Amino acid sequence: MTNKDSHKEKKKNEDIKQTQEDVKKQKTSDKKSTSSKTTKETKSKKTNSKTKHTCEKKLKEANNKYNELDDKYLRLVAEYDNYRKRTLKERMELIQTAGEDTLINFLPIMDNIDRAKKSVDDAKDIDAIKEGINLIYKHIFDFLTERGIKEIEAVGEPFDTDLHEALTKITAPEEDLKGKVIDVIEKGYKLKDKVLRYAKVVVGE
Repeated sequence: MTNKDSHKEKKKNEDIKQTQEDVKKQKTSDKKSTSSKTTKETKSKKTNSKTKHTCEKKLKEANNKYNELDDKYLRLVAEYDNYRKRTLKERMELIQTAGEDTLINFLPIMDNIDRAKKSVDDAKDIDAIKEGINLIYKHIFDFLTERGIKEIEAVGEPFDTDLHEALTKITAPEEDLKGKVIDVIEKGYKLKDKVLRYAKVVVGE
């Protein structure tokens, strides 16, 4: 074998060896790449699993919160309905009781009127009749006063459309009575500050 052939053979062996090393390196690189890819996929799966678990947990919490609020809402509606019914019932009972109380307290006045009627039929003394009528009037007046009902002052007072109803006007007998109430045809009454009936009056002009 010549030196030239020996050199070629050596060169060939070196190339084969280099190729083998390159293949080995490529295999190592591919193995690392595959390992890295597998690791990434594993991490990705773990992340997705964790995210899914978190979402399911939040959804469950949201459903529980919704059910809790829905239960509170239904309880509140039921309580309000019961309160409304109870209040309406109490109001009706109060109105009925108030009316009953008024009638019960008016019965003694009716008793006095009945006694006065009998006295008139048998009476020979006019003073006794007057006394009976005055007594009945006082009972009625006290009955109304105790319940906040007061007579509207009119005679000699300036005419007030918030309290008086003018039925007619006449010439004032005195100068200082112009624009004032001269006479009362029908008395007016107030329940505290509310007018129950306007006083029907005659006004001077």
